[in-house]
Amino acid sequence: MIDTGHASGDALVQLHRSVRDEAAAEPAPVSTAAPTKETQIIAIYGKGGIGKSFTLANLSYMMAQQGKKVLLIGCDPKSDTTSLLFGGRATPTIIETSSRKKLAGEEVTISDVCFKRDGVFAMELGGPEVGRGCGGRGIIHGFELLEKLGFHDWGFDYVLLDFLGDVVCGGFGLPIARDMCQKVIVVGSNDLQSLYVANNVCSAVEYFRKLGGNVGVAGMVINKDDGTGEAQAFAEKVGIPVLSAIPAHEDIRRKSANYEIVGTPGGQWGPLFETLATNVGEAPPMRPRPLTQDQLLGLFKSDVVGRDVKLEPATMVDMVGREELVKPTLEVVYDTV
Repeated sequence: MIDTGHASGDALVQLHRSVRDEAAAEPAPVSTAAPTKETQIIAIYGKGGIGKSFTLANLSYMMAQQGKKVLLIGCDPKSDTTSLLFGGRATPTIIETSSRKKLAGEEVTISDVCFKRDGVFAMELGGPEVGRGCGGRGIIHGFELLEKLGFHDWGFDYVLLDFLGDVVCGGFGLPIARDMCQKVIVVGSNDLQSLYVANNVCSAVEYFRKLGGNVGVAGMVINKDDGTGEAQAFAEKVGIPVLSAIPAHEDIRRKSANYEIVGTPGGQWGPLFETLATNVGEAPPMRPRPLTQDQLLGLFKSDVVGRDVKLEPATMVDMVGREELVKPTLEVVYDTV
């Protein structure tokens, strides 16, 4: 705290000016150099149902087939991130396992919460039952337990975190707010709602950059790409690359619905996920330029988003059915000296 009790008038003016100048200064740009940490921790965000789990299951599987040691952590209360990887099997979540073990007076071990398939290690944080707690608090509790289990000492090449982007509470923004990851990847499609979520994630990254954070956005994965181009235009506007465009193809939809991995070496979609794995690893964190609401709407045709609709102000007659007398206020306003 700065003691201004005995400062002279000129000194106070100078102090205020320096504080304003410091607040107005632009933060340093996001580093575009190769990550210095041995483990790349990457947080993937996107609208619920946009295909994050599908993308991550296939991405992590391909990375493992390329000889990388990969840990996939589901951070969605639905706990469905790892279901595709394990052929539809649900895994015990960290939250439920921790509660059960605590009641039994036992400690949670890695074997209780982490499972593997073909070189991919995976776990689910989980969350509270519906209406019985805050999902964000569940995320925070889960990571606190992971730290007790030695998270920072694990020797992985990649740690992939699957986060729900629709929710704006602090728990889901944890990796960005606390610099727990080096970079963020957004998953979106050619629809307004998924790009709205992607834009919110970019806004969060920019906000914490201004507070001294170091996380950047490495790029975007376009899922269910139908070729209309809105997601590509969004990525160009905010200044991030498209890491991959996964087509809206019936073969992918059918196999994913049956909990089949499509990102296998030598398979039809293998080259797509091989390229995605390379791009995810090499893409530097960028500082995005979030769009305003009007700029976001401008990516779509007016007949799609209804921009021709005019806002008609409501009146008091609309609200109560009659004109209301405007009563003078009794509020006393004091002039400031």
